[in-house]
Parts: sequence; C-alpha cells; structure tokens
Amino acid sequence: MIEIEEEAAIDDVRTLLLRGFDIVGAISIGEGDAEFNARKVAEASRTMRKYLSANAGYHDMIGAHADVNSEEIKYFLSEKENPKEIVEIKTVIYENDPAKFVWGKGCLIRCELFLKIPIYALGRRTSDVEVIYSSLTDLTAAELKDPSVAFIIEGESNADVIRVTVMSNRSRNISTLGAPTAEYFPATEPARCIVANFNLDVLCYSSKDFFVASAISELVVPGLIDQLVKIKNVTSPNLLTQHPQLKPFHFLPPGILHPVTVLYELSYGENEVGQIEIRRSLHSRLGLPLDRPILRIANAISLGSKPKHLKNNGYQYLKNVHTEIPASGVMGGSISMIDGSYEYFHYFLDGIDDNGWGCAYRSLQTIVSWFRLQHYTSVDVPSHRDIQQALVEIGDKEPSFVGSREWIGAIELSFVLDKLLGVSCKILNVRSGAELPEKCRELARHFELQGTPIMIGGGVLAYTILGVDYNEENGDCAFLILDPHYTGNDDIKKIINGGWCGWKKAVDSKGRSFFLKDKFYNLLLPQRPNMV
Repeated sequence: MIEIEEEAAIDDVRTLLLRGFDIVGAISIGEGDAEFNARKVAEASRTMRKYLSANAGYHDMIGAHADVNSEEIKYFLSEKENPKEIVEIKTVIYENDPAKFVWGKGCLIRCELFLKIPIYALGRRTSDVEVIYSSLTDLTAAELKDPSVAFIIEGESNADVIRVTVMSNRSRNISTLGAPTAEYFPATEPARCIVANFNLDVLCYSSKDFFVASAISELVVPGLIDQLVKIKNVTSPNLLTQHPQLKPFHFLPPGILHPVTVLYELSYGENEVGQIEIRRSLHSRLGLPLDRPILRIANAISLGSKPKHLKNNGYQYLKNVHTEIPASGVMGGSISMIDGSYEYFHYFLDGIDDNGWGCAYRSLQTIVSWFRLQHYTSVDVPSHRDIQQALVEIGDKEPSFVGSREWIGAIELSFVLDKLLGVSCKILNVRSGAELPEKCRELARHFELQGTPIMIGGGVLAYTILGVDYNEENGDCAFLILDPHYTGNDDIKKIINGGWCGWKKAVDSKGRSFFLKDKFYNLLLPQRPNMV
C-alpha cells in the first residue's frame, strides 16, 4: 500500500506507478475497528483511482484491515452501487507466487523520447515565459496524439520488455503547389531563446493478450503526456534562472512486485539536502526502510544495458561464494551473517601478481564491492594503486608507497574506506588469535545490526569474515572465512573444496589453530551508513 497524505501527492503517485495497473483496493494497518478502517481505505482507493485516471468509472473496491496486535487481516467489499456499505469477504485465496502471477500474464512496455522545445521570449518576465512554455508543452502533448506520429514496436516473442520508438512523419501531401513561405514578426525589445530539454522514459504494464495498438494509445501515449506535464510543472518556475535537468529513473524496491519511476533533478548532487528529503519522502510513501539507499541513481534498474559489475573485458567476478559451503559443525549455534551480496577478490585476480603481500588489498576490494552491490556508492572497486594513492593523499604514506608491494592492515583500510566512500569503521583489538572466540558475541551483533563484511589482519595475513556461528551456552563458535590467498581460477567447486571459503574454528578437531596464538589481531568492522 502506498500512503497518500494529501491530494497534491496524487501527481507524484501518477509518476511513480506504472500505467496498466488498476487500483482495486487498499489495506489499513493498525488498531481499531476493522470494518470502520476498511471502509475508510476503500473510499480512499476509489478517490485515488478517480484522480489517477480521469476516465475511470465507479468500480467495486476492496478494503482490508490488518490488526497489529492479533496479526489478523479482514477483507471487505465496497460495491460501486452502494459504496457506503461494505460486506466482509469470508473466503480469500492467497497466491503463492504473486510475482509469477503478475509477470506470467503480462510484460513491460518501455518508451524513451528526447525532446527539445525552444522558447523565444521578450525580456525576463517569468510570467510571460511560463505562459509560452505551458502553451508549447501543451502543443507537444497534442502532437503525440497526431495520426502522423508512428510508433515502432521492438521485442522478441514472449519478451519481458517491449521497446517503443516514437517517429514523427513531417512529410505532407499538398493538394496544390506553392512556393515556400516564411513570416517575420519584429520584436519590440531584445528577445532570448531558452531551450527546454525533456528526457522522457515511460514504463507501462500490459497483459499479453492486450492489442499493441491499444497499449500504445491507452498506456504509452498517456504515460508520455503525464511525464511531459510533470517535468513542465517542476521546471517552469526556474526556467529563466536555472537549467533544470530532470530525468526519470526506474527502480524495483524490495517488497514491490513492479518497477516504480522517479524523476530526479541532475543539476544537484545526490547528497544535496533537498534531494535527500525527496528520497526520504519517497521511502516513507512506499513503506521502505529509512536507513539504507534504495532509490539512489545507483539502484536504478538496467533495462538492456551491460550489468554494472561486468568489467570492460566482459569478465564477471564471483559473487556470494559462501552459499554452497557445508555446515559449521557448531552444535546448537546461532548463525549471524552479512546482509547482502559481495564479490570475491583474491590473489592474481585481474592479472595482478600480489601473492604474499596483497591479501589486505583484496579484502578491502571485497568490502567495497559489498557497498557497491548494496548501492551505497557507485565508486569503482579500487585497484591496488588506487588504494596506495588514497593513503598518500591523506598523508598516511610517502609518495614512494605508490606502486610498491608493501603490506597494509586494518588501520589503513579504515582510512581508505573513509576517503573513498565516506564510511566509518570500528576497530577491535585482540592480543592473541586464541582470544578471538571471546569476540564472537560482539561479531554476531555486528552482523545483525550492520551486516557488512569484516576484515581481520594479524602478522602478515588478512582474511574476510562473512559470519559467525555461535553457541552462547557453551561458547563454541566458528568463523565464516573468505580467504583472499587463493591463487587459482574462479572455479567455485575448487574454492569450496579447497577450503578457501568455509567455516573455520579457532582450534579445529585435530588441535590445529587457524588464528595464530602469538600474533596480535585487528578486526575492521565497517559501519553501514544511515542514509537514503
């Protein structure tokens, strides 16, 4: 359910939601009388449907109420003939796989259109420019409905996304011959030309049995016009003083079955206060968490372009190699692990021979990949040279450090994460590898609250910890280790069978110590940024 606080927000909702979906009801979450609350949300649904589609007639609506105490959900029907009366629905059939149900019956239609509208205005009177701008935008919207406009449909059989290209036929058959003419309108004062750019990108949902021509006229064209008008309304007040750069981006937030579209002003950085507040408002409206980025540009879905995790040579790093490892061997333990995805960086990757000195660099690369894949940043995973250069720039190392084969530790990693990503870190100190099990409870809490990979360094060895399995009653524990010292090719079976990713106890069943008893260890715990 999307929360609507006032009618002014309807315009934003029209931009957010895909055309092709219809509103059939809403659910109220809270306490109180179920029937009363269900009636209210059914009325709100009917009102929203009316605002979103001017041609929408009255329709039966479903109002539901979820009680936060009993967790019981009751459904009611509000019939169009008598909307004030509601009847409880006794039989409810739940779809086991709603995503399969939605996308098995339909597909996305995408239409991109770039427009330039020149505006010639006298003087600098904002009101005059706004009137001309509005008039020209209305004419452009009307042209999209003109019979001379052609739409080219591209898509394979049973494609998930169908592309639509807009073509305008400017040629005309003239019944009588005539010479070209031009009209001259002298300006009474100096005039200026302002060019308004429109980057339109519309997504629609269509059932697979819907005629293409109907989908164009009933979904695509109205969607283009809605987006055109929305951009005009936002950019009009500042057209003379600024050069607005509004662009739509599509997102697929967790818990929502379909993409949503958001218009962002690219003239500002994503960390500008106004942009943060826009995202925070969207998070609240969509019921998304307010402590992690979901609607940043880095989160935008890619429709047809090369995935961001592919390098220029087309190589794809291994992701989440721990998913196929066997059990830890801790009886009655509780597993706490990283939250999200990461890429596995190890010796010799990317053709770099860092055997014997680069393990901490590789652990840092894995940590940065986690922040990238969780969309906290769009910064590339740094190379060894990038890491060294960052340490030189902050004054931690001499210029001769760049290009060297010197080892780095947890402290240096914290400096680099702060400089490149703005990420703060917590560092734990352990006097001996034998004392690491004493930190298991604290590490488990880190994974539960922060969910980031941990780098551990001692002596000249560094590893990445992805999780812990900890039995609070007897203290037995195991560490899920991702080992950057692996030198082979990216063969997942070879990595798992060789123990390069797996559960490690401080002391195994044969009495062998994984962590050295005579070495001091630092653990780097990156803190998840509290941001939207």
